[in-house]
Amino acid sequence: QVQLVESGGGLVQPGGSLRLSCAASGRTFRNYAMGWFRQAPGKEREFVATISWTGNTYYADSVKGRFTISRDNAKNTVYLQMNSLKPEDTAVYYCAAESRPFTVVPGTGYDEYDYWGQGTQVTVSS
Repeated sequence: QVQLVESGGGLVQPGGSLRLSCAASGRTFRNYAMGWFRQAPGKEREFVATISWTGNTYYADSVKGRFTISRDNAKNTVYLQMNSLKPEDTAVYYCAAESRPFTVVPGTGYDEYDYWGQGTQVTVSS
């Protein structure tokens, strides 16, 4: 059974930074793409970023240039560094593991990920 545990959320002022972490266990972490999604109140869950098993990264246009996804296969952990945060970034952030191994281009749809963390709240407010 795959388990994903997020950490690092919190309250930050506009323009500030946060780093989210997601620790994975239960299968060969390095073989799968990992993604971050977020869900704001009253809105659908949306794609934020994903990193392939080879380290290629993809971002939503709304976060490109401000967020950076990375992974440490030795620690079975994926990170999301968030800089220049805006109030519209406020949401619950979820880590997810893609369903299929060794994908060349990871998916950006939430139905392409079969394991999810519990979520961590990020609030950007002055």
